[in-house]
Amino acid sequence: MRTSLTDLVGVRHPVVQTGMGWVAGPRLVSATANAGALGILASATMTLPQLRAAVREVRSRTDAPFGVNLRADAGDADERVRILVGEGVRVASFALAPSRELIARLKDAGVVVIPSVGARRHAEKVAAWGADAVLVQGGEGGGHTGEVATTVLLPQVVDAVGIPVVAAGGFFDGRGLAAALAYGAAGVAMGTRFLLTSDSTVPDAVKAAYLAATVRDVTVTRKVDGLPHRMLRSDLVDSLEQSGRSRTLLRAVRHAAAFRKISGLSWTRMIRDGLSLRHGKDLTWSQILLAANTPMLLRASMVDGRTDTGVMAAGQVAGLIDDLPSCAELVERTVADACARLEALSGLRADG
Repeated sequence: MRTSLTDLVGVRHPVVQTGMGWVAGPRLVSATANAGALGILASATMTLPQLRAAVREVRSRTDAPFGVNLRADAGDADERVRILVGEGVRVASFALAPSRELIARLKDAGVVVIPSVGARRHAEKVAAWGADAVLVQGGEGGGHTGEVATTVLLPQVVDAVGIPVVAAGGFFDGRGLAAALAYGAAGVAMGTRFLLTSDSTVPDAVKAAYLAATVRDVTVTRKVDGLPHRMLRSDLVDSLEQSGRSRTLLRAVRHAAAFRKISGLSWTRMIRDGLSLRHGKDLTWSQILLAANTPMLLRASMVDGRTDTGVMAAGQVAGLIDDLPSCAELVERTVADACARLEALSGLRADG
């Protein structure tokens, strides 16, 4: 299935696997790439040596193009960009909009730049700065999310920019891909759906929790880091929402200390990173610390399998997924179903 997205990044199918922290590692990314879709390696939870090693491992597993997700506001963003360029990575994606200068630097090196946005004005800004494409996530998406549904946000952005638009938030099958293409998107991005594949390294107990979830079990809370965060409801989420300020601060300090030990970051750097996530919000010190070490809460579930103490970011589609296909099976059936539905629709005729 050829679109402006597949032409831009050099993949066979207009499907993107998002860069989920602790989930989108070399195994999942390479399996996605070998399936003909665009796999995105999550680098925010990696040290610089780990990032270089992960890129090289993906390269050893596939000859297909793949990307790396970066935090534009990270203190070592320049070093990470240097690794991408040096290792010949095809695509750089961003959860927060990169600067005009960073976009130009990547493009000059031949790297395709695809920022993620949650509002039309943000899409217009990065498009004006030279972004090659934009990924638009509606409120149905997992992790940090907005309030506008994909079905409202997507056509706004498609009409506003002249670059390929990738639709995210609420997609998990061929029907969604066909719908996104009908809206004018050049492809879809899926996170939760790729997390729930046999190629995903997420522990079985955590996958089972996702598969058992209904649509009503997916909630949005601000208690993790002060920002709207879509995830599976759990004992931890309930505890955070019921905790007082002192208990929340103690929990935040404990998690921050654990993440500092794993990441090697200084307290100053962690607090600075936490502050960078404020986005003008009036966050408490507890929330700032939690914002700085939210990766630790994700790691507890996505790596250690602790459904009781970890955060399980999830799109609303978690309540609709009931199987664990391989990435190859998922991509093949998604594209085949989308093609069949589009072909059937092409045969419709208006009366009169």
